[in-house]
Amino acid sequence: MNLSFFDQFLSPVMLGIPLIMMAMILPWLLLPSPTNKWLNNRLSTLQIWFTQKFTKQLMSPISTGGHKWATIFLSLMVFLMMTNLLGLLPYTFTPTTQLSLNLGLAVPFWLATILIGLRNQPTAAFGHLLPEGTPALLIPILIIIETISLFIRPLALGVRLTANLTAGHLLIQLIATATLILLPLMPVVSILTMMTLFLLTLLEIAVAMIQAYVFVLLLSLYLQENV
Repeated sequence: MNLSFFDQFLSPVMLGIPLIMMAMILPWLLLPSPTNKWLNNRLSTLQIWFTQKFTKQLMSPISTGGHKWATIFLSLMVFLMMTNLLGLLPYTFTPTTQLSLNLGLAVPFWLATILIGLRNQPTAAFGHLLPEGTPALLIPILIIIETISLFIRPLALGVRLTANLTAGHLLIQLIATATLILLPLMPVVSILTMMTLFLLTLLEIAVAMIQAYVFVLLLSLYLQENV
């Protein structure tokens, strides 16, 4: 029974074809395509409003040189948000619960920000490893600590997203299982557990959106240091 709770995180395969690819393509198929009409429908208008607000919020602290990242950050944000939300539906699979996928997204973006900093402003990039005014005896230790913290950043990005989504899915499955078991034995307790499950589902929807935003926000902060 305990092992079956983790079966939902296994990458499903049908006829030798990994379905994780379908789960990654599906979010893009559900988004409305922009049109050349003067007046759009409500969904397209809402999408344009969200795009403008998110881009302004994310790119305003970054200098002009980093504004070219707006499109890729917005695409990553929408992809993560839609993938996380679709993974909450029954009989679906959440690709972002796989640490390999999250690290595959975090490491290239983090490395790109580091390389941009080393190319455009190498002195400032290396200056982040040593705070100004550090005593001479602490210089080697601080450089080692800052270097380790620099290389831990992509790991923290991937693990944060994976852990939050995995914990939420496990809690939902545990409480749902308890609700079904308690229903014939203690109906009143089962109803209370079902109400808890409903509230937890709302919380998990919020977590799915917030974690996608936090992932992109941290990448934008890394970019801000190196632009």
